[in-house]
Amino acid sequence: MSDATAYRRWMLGLLLAPALLWLVGLVILPHVELLLLLSLQARVGPGEYAASLDQYRTFVDEPLYWNTFVRTAVISVLATGLTLLLAFPAAWYIAKVARGRLKMVLLVLCLLPFWVSEMVRTLGWLILLRETGVVSSLLQALGLASQPVELLYHDATILVGLVYASLLFMVIPLVNSLESLDDSLIEAAYDLGGSTANIVRRIVIPHAAPGIAAGSIVVFMLCLGNYLTPTLLGGKNSLWFTEQIYTQFITRFNWNQGAAFGFLLLFLSSLLVWAGLKLTGQRFGAVMKT
Repeated sequence: MSDATAYRRWMLGLLLAPALLWLVGLVILPHVELLLLLSLQARVGPGEYAASLDQYRTFVDEPLYWNTFVRTAVISVLATGLTLLLAFPAAWYIAKVARGRLKMVLLVLCLLPFWVSEMVRTLGWLILLRETGVVSSLLQALGLASQPVELLYHDATILVGLVYASLLFMVIPLVNSLESLDDSLIEAAYDLGGSTANIVRRIVIPHAAPGIAAGSIVVFMLCLGNYLTPTLLGGKNSLWFTEQIYTQFITRFNWNQGAAFGFLLLFLSSLLVWAGLKLTGQRFGAVMKT
């Protein structure tokens, strides 16, 4: 190894040191030392705990908990798929059609909703979709409904909120992938008689696959770990797994069970991401470079 290479690596390590110390000290160590140990303990008396896997067995033995996780995972997968369907045309237009200032304006419009907190954005959907909200009043004014319509507290409403909250995180990786696609490849494909559907399937999608995988991973994890949107838009019967974790920590003060559920969510979500990468033939390292 040359001196220049060693110097560059040393400088890179020095620049990354504060972030790594922050990550280790405030994220990794608290989880390992506190939450992991809590999840492996069970209360045997007042202030007394013993090593136990009962917290994890509860997840398997109680149908409510694993049914809630399956429901959460299924809706998160659906939200990821819908986000991809909506984001791909938008990303294509930004990357390949828009030019100059228009491209910057479109990117700013994508970022604009995220200039306010998730709470405010979700409360906006409550105003739109509640029984006395804008959409219900509009349906009545157009004669499409004879009485107020309650659009909240449905699975479809949760899907809408999740897609809206995570759309940007799908658009950006797709734009990055599509910008590197050589336009001459598409022109050559058309010259050779290729149809639009075949060009998209055989050229565009394979080239954008790392961006699709990266965006899907981020959106899926955000949806799976979301608490605010399902709770507000789905109501008390939303049956979201993060709500179960919140209940164990805050309502029941059962930190041992809550910690176990937190690690189960981390493990099972990581397992689903790994399975998705295997099914699509993507490598995690290549995806994260997108």
